[in-house]
Amino acid sequence: MEAEQNDKVDVSESFVSQILTPGSSLHPTFLLILDLSFAALLVVLVLLLFLTSGNVHFIGLIGIELALWASVKWFVNELQNASPAGGEEAKKNI
Repeated sequence: MEAEQNDKVDVSESFVSQILTPGSSLHPTFLLILDLSFAALLVVLVLLLFLTSGNVHFIGLIGIELALWASVKWFVNELQNASPAGGEEAKKNI
């Protein structure tokens, strides 16, 4: 029982330490968790929109959430397309 809890703690510690390392924003697990978080927020906002009979504030919040999600996906795409050699050239120019 205790060994099972230690395994769970090790997994969560390794995940947290992995997120805090430079360049981890392109890790597939991190991107999956990020997408799931945005999807969960969207579901909550849509449910609240229906429960409040179309409150205009929730329409605005849904728009903001979708824009944020799109901008994060765009930024991650730009990071993936960026060449590692370009970063070294920029460091030489400094």
